[in-house]
Amino acid sequence: MLKLFRVTAILEGISYLALFGVTMPLKYWADIPEPNIYVGYAHGALFVAFIALALVVCFNKKWGIKRFIIFGIASLLPFATFYVEEKYLRPAADSELASTPVTSL
Repeated sequence: MLKLFRVTAILEGISYLALFGVTMPLKYWADIPEPNIYVGYAHGALFVAFIALALVVCFNKKWGIKRFIIFGIASLLPFATFYVEEKYLRPAADSELASTPVTSL
């Protein structure tokens, strides 16, 4: 679940930047609204997935409401989901990987 959350965090951040950095200027400066529609739908779905996965992961990892609120605020700020992935999710994944016993064949 943590890996899916990490991937979703990165994709949500990319879609946010694409929406505001590419498709919004196309819509308002070049009068080309179509890309904004599709990227907007993708970003909306990724936003909902990010929040839902944040809730599930915080519950499963027993991280508490403070970290969930940090994730929620990060979902609203450009570049913040990249920060969350780097500061909170990657170390959690690394420690999870380190605690997994290695089995030999």
